[in-house]
Amino acid sequence: MKSITVIGMILLAVSALLFYLTTDFTVERITISHVMGVMAGIGIGLIVGGMVGYVSKGTAMKAEAKRKEFKQLQKEKEELEKQTVEMEKQKAELESRKFNNPY
Repeated sequence: MKSITVIGMILLAVSALLFYLTTDFTVERITISHVMGVMAGIGIGLIVGGMVGYVSKGTAMKAEAKRKEFKQLQKEKEELEKQTVEMEKQKAELESRKFNNPY
């Protein structure tokens, strides 16, 4: 978001400079074409901002999904390790019963 704000400020400064250089910067000299230019600039800014926001939100959602999947896999891994330890205990218990009671 910071980079988008900086780019917006740079473009605004460039447009203000171009406006200043092309007119003598008096209110009486501002025409309907200037207003249309400002509105077109705002429209382009909104379109570009919307596209950048959509892309960054999609990227953030994908990253969040990966984090959730990784956490789920970690939980499953811990559960499997617990089951493995439990099965080894049961196996050791059965073997100890076999050795203590051979019949």
